[in-house]
Amino acid sequence: MYKNLAARLLLLAGTVNAQDPAVVFKDVSGDAGLQLGGGAACWADLDNDGWVDVCAGAVWKNNQGKSFSRIGKVDPGSAIAADFDNDGFVDLFSWSSLKLLRNNGGKDFVDVPLPDLPRVESRGAVWADLNNDSFVDLYVGGYEGSERSLLILINEEGKRFRVERSEGNHATRGVTACDFDQDGDIDVYVSNYRLQPNLLWLNDGQGGFNEVATEYGVIATKPGFGGGHSIGASWGDFNSDGLIDLFAGNFAHVDGRGDQPKSRFLKNLGRQKDFKFEDLGTCGVHYQESYASPSIADYDNDGNLDLFFTTVYGVASFGRKNNSVLFRNDGKFAVQDVTAAAKLTGLPPTYQAAWADYDNDGDLDLTSAGKLFQNQGTPHAWLKIRLIGDGKTINRSAIGAQVRVRAGDKTVTRQVEAGTGEGNQSETALHFGLGDHKGPVNIEVFWPNRAKQSMTGVQTNRMLTVMFKAN
Repeated sequence: MYKNLAARLLLLAGTVNAQDPAVVFKDVSGDAGLQLGGGAACWADLDNDGWVDVCAGAVWKNNQGKSFSRIGKVDPGSAIAADFDNDGFVDLFSWSSLKLLRNNGGKDFVDVPLPDLPRVESRGAVWADLNNDSFVDLYVGGYEGSERSLLILINEEGKRFRVERSEGNHATRGVTACDFDQDGDIDVYVSNYRLQPNLLWLNDGQGGFNEVATEYGVIATKPGFGGGHSIGASWGDFNSDGLIDLFAGNFAHVDGRGDQPKSRFLKNLGRQKDFKFEDLGTCGVHYQESYASPSIADYDNDGNLDLFFTTVYGVASFGRKNNSVLFRNDGKFAVQDVTAAAKLTGLPPTYQAAWADYDNDGDLDLTSAGKLFQNQGTPHAWLKIRLIGDGKTINRSAIGAQVRVRAGDKTVTRQVEAGTGEGNQSETALHFGLGDHKGPVNIEVFWPNRAKQSMTGVQTNRMLTVMFKAN
């Protein structure tokens, strides 16, 4: 499991602390036979063999963590994955070409007709059961050149989709979703470009939405600007308080328009404050002009969600330094640039950023810039949890579910999501880094309808599958 000797020795010595040896990444794309496109990446177990596959231009089957082989001739472009017909196999929606591909038993994919759609030049979308009928729906964002910047497609029992809502004139880049207010329905956050305000769509539980970004404090801008140049955002519990916060990534030009809004961490204040947010500012995300798509993951298994942030420009474009950055989170809304220590320097411009434990060894690996970077190991404990809905009350992909793992005096919270940043998707099996915790943990699963399942005394350093059980 642990790929570097220093990590093994440290684990045996039992001296895990803030001075742990740096986690490093290795480009294994060539060894794995993987030839990824440069667009957004999507990780999903397409054939239910327990090894997560990847879609980035083409669809690639994971051969037990050792190599990848291309599946058929299908080329969906950039896609997100969920089981839209609740048949047990994960399907693909290509937001770049507005095509729906049904998974044919993990062997190939079949086009599924969609209703007539307006012209939408999309940069990202999300799967989520927006109306709580146990079938996942689609929220599709539209960028410049689109007739609509908001397109909601409602799933009619896995048989067809209908256009529920089609409107807007924003320059939408990223779309990401979360039940941030813990009321049992999925809300949607939209990243808009061109100094336009970001949007927060509050769900009424039946798929009706009210825009509340100003009221809830998540426009992600500063006085003097109506909004930022947002490209993507990510939900995550950055301080382990059981509340899911938000990171909004901003491109910030250097031009005559002044000091433009930089990226922000937005802290969820919880029920006592009506789940409003506090803008904490950059929290250590140092300035670069051309930040692009953010993606979060606990890459070092210390229990804190870290941030990988890509860039639009190259290392020395326009006379300014721009490069993708890995930021390590201390669990208290303070991050530090660890790109060099992790050996991720010098990546070219990219919007691709997605995480998955492709080799099932308990640490998260990174896909970016058309490459697969293998995590070389950490000494920390971990747990992976795969959730499965029953397809009657809860969608089979369990999108929208949240899980809390109690390890000693720390609670680690994660959510199942399908689409984040600008059109990427990380593995939906939930990954929990547990730091130096030893022994079993306790688990609470909050399903999308807020039904709760609890488990005690769960052993760590393994994969756990949890299926929804109706009371």
